[in-house]
Amino acid sequence: MKKKISALPVEQAQRIISEAVLPLGTTESMPLKAAFFRVLAEDITSRIDVPFQDNAAMDGYAFSATDLDLKSEQTLKITGSAFAGHRFEGIVAKGECVQIMTGGAMPDGCDTVVQQENVTISDTTIAIPAASIATGENVRLRGEDVKVGETCLKAGSLLKPAHIGLLASLGLAEVQVRKRPKVAIFSTGDELCPVSSPLPPGGIYDSNRYSLYGMIKRLGCDVWDMGIVKDDPALIRAAFIKAAKEADAIITTGGVSVGAADHTRDVLSRLAKIAFSEVNMRPGRPMVFGQIHSDERQTCVFALPGNPVAVMTTFYFFVRDALCYLMGTRAPLLPRMQVKILSPLAKRRGRTEFQRGILSPTEQGDWAVRSTGPQGSAMLSSMTQANCMIVLPADRDAVTAGETVEIVLFDGLV
Repeated sequence: MKKKISALPVEQAQRIISEAVLPLGTTESMPLKAAFFRVLAEDITSRIDVPFQDNAAMDGYAFSATDLDLKSEQTLKITGSAFAGHRFEGIVAKGECVQIMTGGAMPDGCDTVVQQENVTISDTTIAIPAASIATGENVRLRGEDVKVGETCLKAGSLLKPAHIGLLASLGLAEVQVRKRPKVAIFSTGDELCPVSSPLPPGGIYDSNRYSLYGMIKRLGCDVWDMGIVKDDPALIRAAFIKAAKEADAIITTGGVSVGAADHTRDVLSRLAKIAFSEVNMRPGRPMVFGQIHSDERQTCVFALPGNPVAVMTTFYFFVRDALCYLMGTRAPLLPRMQVKILSPLAKRRGRTEFQRGILSPTEQGDWAVRSTGPQGSAMLSSMTQANCMIVLPADRDAVTAGETVEIVLFDGLV
């Protein structure tokens, strides 16, 4: 008789993964436009001030407020213009102003811009109403965004649109980024069929690889789709060995339970160093995490359950973080909320449960969540209806309507 395997608490399994997975060491230089959603491999220190000079934050008129009593109406003579990219090179004397456009460099000696909507304009003068503006208003000061010598991005930053724009504002055409992890995926099961073929009796279409492909690509990793592997220990072993020679991580689905045809767990027990093979959660209890050492490579392995919702749940709460570690960054924290539940939830004390929920505003102006309905781990359609996961800790039992529960928003996940 096989010894019963002790299932780990969710938090302990997550901690084991975080301690075992290390960032890839390889880096490469990428053009800025190609660096989107890559992980920065170096600190970025600015070589310039941003903005590079004082400039106007509004269309209007630049002038010196020194020695002017802005509490009373002021009339100024228009002596020139300063459009963006065309600096006014003259001298602005007291009582004079220069028409200026947003982004235009401030003329020497000017310290304030009055919006053009707030003045009365004649042919050669403007009138500034009393108490309508204060000294220094509507001016962007040199270096107020980034100062020369300032470290404005740290290594490990995941480069999103704002990061790319900031790098461009520093005049950088290329950046050093970490190599993308290569993630091999395959599904196991004699019952699985390609989506383009007719279903035989007892067959099901393989949806898991498509969900995995989307989730992995969204993180910014490269995907190696190895297809479907039949329920044959020799074939499964060969697939793992092939993947371990090239991939940085391997994710499989199916074959990790205790059925007669569930071979993945047994194959891995002989091929990999296994950290754990069960987590005290629902859905997703049977899940293997380990590492295969091959040709001086260390490849992380996640053998996930075969049910589609269990695949997505275990990916979100375990694999996602690990792939981010490989990329050299930390996964962004998932948005969490404490809200009231509108529908009762069945729950067995002693295990953590992740149930699909729909968060929506109430008539009172706050937020509440309700269940998507039946929580079978094969019901993938419920994941398309849900916009959050209801997290029920191990020490909690059934939930009645009106109680407060914690949810994890899908924003940033799906």
